[in-house]
Amino acid sequence: MMTTVFPDLPLDQVRTLLAVVDEGTFDAAAAALHVTPSAVSQRVKALEQRTGRVLLMRTKPVRPTESGAVLVRLARQVARLERDAYAELGLSGAGEPTRVSVAVNADSLATWFLGALTRVPREPELCFELRREDEDHTAALLREGVVMAAVTSSPDAVPGCSVRALGRMRYLPCAAPGFAARHLDGPLREVLAKAPVVAFDRRDDFQDGFVRRLGHGQGSASPVRHYVPASEGFVEAVAAGLGWGMVPEPQAEPLLRTGRLVGLAPDLPVDVPLYWQQWKLDSPALATVAEAVVAAAAESLRS
Repeated sequence: MMTTVFPDLPLDQVRTLLAVVDEGTFDAAAAALHVTPSAVSQRVKALEQRTGRVLLMRTKPVRPTESGAVLVRLARQVARLERDAYAELGLSGAGEPTRVSVAVNADSLATWFLGALTRVPREPELCFELRREDEDHTAALLREGVVMAAVTSSPDAVPGCSVRALGRMRYLPCAAPGFAARHLDGPLREVLAKAPVVAFDRRDDFQDGFVRRLGHGQGSASPVRHYVPASEGFVEAVAAGLGWGMVPEPQAEPLLRTGRLVGLAPDLPVDVPLYWQQWKLDSPALATVAEAVVAAAAESLRS
């Protein structure tokens, strides 16, 4: 029987790869590591030879290849475990907080997620680094090792991560009363395909998906669309009458009660399932954050 031998990965080379990715250039990585650019280049080349893979795209800034992203994630996980070990041994720097990086979608950030972070115990002290990204794309930041955890719409675990269901965020198709009177008089499927629409950004096809749902898989929202890349601004744009849009239920309800918004199809809400994905690390800081997030989601999201 043949035995596969895996080469050891020298940590200094792996850390150097991470520094190059984080700093963007070999020269900047050398300055951060207090070594020469030549030493950085030699370490990266040695790691590429050891793994038999190209690990970096020599662009500006430098970007990891798919194989490089695997090692970048490893480097971040090793660094996380080292910091946790130092903390348990009482060797962490005086007053140095533990940093937890999380990718979260804008609507969760605007409605329930920040409340979850207030549940995290004050000791040990944590610092949060939040990366705002669409829930369909947060998993990519996990895969690249940029964040330790993410709120995502994917139930499929990123390699090296665990998944927990959080609940469903409900969205309601809404418009301002005046806008509805001007643009939405007629069969909803037809008028929504022509009426101005508000979208989060150019990747946002949520409103198009709702029109396709009405048309049994056919059609899309109007090409007349306003891009508003902030959750609060998106809702305000709909309420101001710039266009119709899919508004998160927690943000829509108070505006529906006061009459600033009207529901376009009360019987056709759209529920988006959300999941918590995180690195499979025995990290007390990450476990504490996860428990707070899951508890807050159970109270704020639909089951």
